[in-house]
This record gives sequence, structure tokens and C-alpha cells, in this order.
Amino acid sequence: MSEVLLEGHGTGPLQRLRAPLSFWGGVGPDGSIIDGHHPDRGASVAGAVLAMSAGRGSSSSSSVLAELIRAGVAPAALLLETRDAIVVTGALVAAEIYGVRVPVVLVSPDELDDLPAGRIVVVDTDAEPVLRAVLS
Repeated sequence: MSEVLLEGHGTGPLQRLRAPLSFWGGVGPDGSIIDGHHPDRGASVAGAVLAMSAGRGSSSSSSVLAELIRAGVAPAALLLETRDAIVVTGALVAAEIYGVRVPVVLVSPDELDDLPAGRIVVVDTDAEPVLRAVLS
């Protein structure tokens, strides 16, 4: 069962990353994955419901995520299989400073498996269920 780590609403195509991602050094200012060693290099996280096992790396990732949110090129929502205080901190800082809220939800692998890749996913932390796929 999903657990809300940061409230909010976000809708976008589901993008599952094949490996953890560091926003610091891993995501460019346009929201594209620039980490040369990441298997999803070149993909854009902008506007996606981004699903990943966890974040990776530096605590600076929180400030990079906050700036991506400010610039409008961040994921629409974040789905994590493992708690990640750095990712939540970045989203929380953006909500407090910029007034833009990107929900962060802890999910099980089974919940992710129920969401077809590429489909539009709605993340609404005020609704039940929190995650739902819509026909595209």
C-alpha cells in the first residue's frame, strides 16, 4: 500500500527508471538525464510521473530538484520504492519557497507493476487510491 511522503497532485506519463538517479550531476537544467552511466540517459523527467527505486548520491540533489521544480522542468510526481529524505527535502523546499508542490509517494514494486509504462498516471494524495492510470 502506498504511503504519502509529501502531499500534492500530479499527472503525467509514467516513466520507470531502470536505476536510481542523482538529480545532482544526473539531470540537466532542461530535465533530461545527463548522467553518462545511467541506463536511461537522454530521457526527460520533465512532466513525467517518475518512478524509481530510490534517489542516488549527493545531498545536493535536493537543491537541484527544487530548482527543477522552480523552472517547471521537474517530474509531475515522484514514486519511490525506498524512502529517500533527500528527494523529499527537495520537493518540500520547492513547495515552501516557490509554492509549487510535487507529490512524493512511497510505493511497493507490486503497485508499480500495476501501472503500465507510458500510460498517463494521476497521483492525487487526497484521493483513494492515490495512484491510478487513465486511458491514453
